[in-house]
Amino acid sequence: MTVFDRDSYPEDADVFLESADGVKFCVHRCILAAASPFFEHMFALPQPPPDSKERRPVIPVSEHSSTISALLQFIYPEPDPVITSLDELVALLTTSVKYDFLGPIAALRKELLLPRFLDESPTRVYAIASRFDFEYEAQVASRYTLSCNILDSPLSDDLKYISAHAYHRLLVLHRTRAEAARALLKIPQDVKCMQCSGPYYGALVPPKWWKEFEKLAREELSVRPTTGVIFSMPFLARVAQESGCIRCAGSILDAHAFLADLKKQIEDLPSTI
Repeated sequence: MTVFDRDSYPEDADVFLESADGVKFCVHRCILAAASPFFEHMFALPQPPPDSKERRPVIPVSEHSSTISALLQFIYPEPDPVITSLDELVALLTTSVKYDFLGPIAALRKELLLPRFLDESPTRVYAIASRFDFEYEAQVASRYTLSCNILDSPLSDDLKYISAHAYHRLLVLHRTRAEAARALLKIPQDVKCMQCSGPYYGALVPPKWWKEFEKLAREELSVRPTTGVIFSMPFLARVAQESGCIRCAGSILDAHAFLADLKKQIEDLPSTI
């Protein structure tokens, strides 16, 4: 596979793809046909006469040369291109789906689930997966969105291409998981603080740190229904400080088994659409 502006190109290459910015790629019909049912069917039809100058047919395409070049790297037996951004990935996916390149589509679906994309832009990855009806990838991305406030996520153009149903599924996941997680915020009677908890007129008074934990955890879970924040050391330190009890920090440490079990219960809640 070579570009037209180079000094030479394979003699057995028999067609040009001309990008929107005027770059010609000399390629093989047999490889395009093997990689894409679209091109297989197209080449089965009567073909236009070859370009008088190039002696090969020229097929104009609407994509930029950078997209065509990267796509051909997936198709030809050479190393796959390095995809550095979701913008680049979306351009390649759109083109691959348009021309029905099955191999590149499969490779790009794997690229979409790379940690650097899921960690940095889970809502956008979910939107891309939903746009192209990639159910498995949408499910994986939906789990990663739990760690962010989806209503505060950066607005991306990818959201324009998904249905209200796909977005509603994500909202329902966040709401139902938040409700279920908040319902688990119950403290057993054996979790106490030596200074601020105990029986009061026949009723058990929980430690002050738990009152703060429950209040702050409910607020956090309403926005991000996951365990990443509420069981972190900074969060627990804030709880101990705001309790106003000098012994609550020790009580939190003593309650490590209870907190570990509570964390597991929340993590075991349904986490995907």
